[in-house]
Amino acid sequence: MKKIFLLAMLTVLGAATSCAQETTKKIKATAAKVAKVDGAGMVFVSETIDYGTIAHNADGKREFVFTNNGTKPLIITNTQGSCGCTVPTSPKEPIAPGAKGIIGVKYATDRVGAFTKTVTVTSNADGQATKILTIKGVVLGDDASKS
Repeated sequence: MKKIFLLAMLTVLGAATSCAQETTKKIKATAAKVAKVDGAGMVFVSETIDYGTIAHNADGKREFVFTNNGTKPLIITNTQGSCGCTVPTSPKEPIAPGAKGIIGVKYATDRVGAFTKTVTVTSNADGQATKILTIKGVVLGDDASKS
């Protein structure tokens, strides 16, 4: 019985180690796909944030995370929401090559219903001086969020 248990544990351990190595390989492969650019660059983890279904007056703050994949500092000169209900914030200091940055966005969740809004980011990024980011979701009414 002990031998069967030991054999089972070794099999599980071997499978877990194999999966961990595959995950590491995938992460390295993804990092290799993000090519360096000559000048400033901007690569987002995701260009869309899906709020999903959220309660009326819930916290509408979210963050777009990006990396400067260039060889020069990235300067974000402007961020603009597509309407007054979408308020973005951006770093005021230049983002060094290889460094991460955050563009915050706050959606006014006092507005009930489905929404899709954009944030336009203007920067000195080579080849993409203007970048459009998207937020979307559904804000439930007070009667729906109580059930």
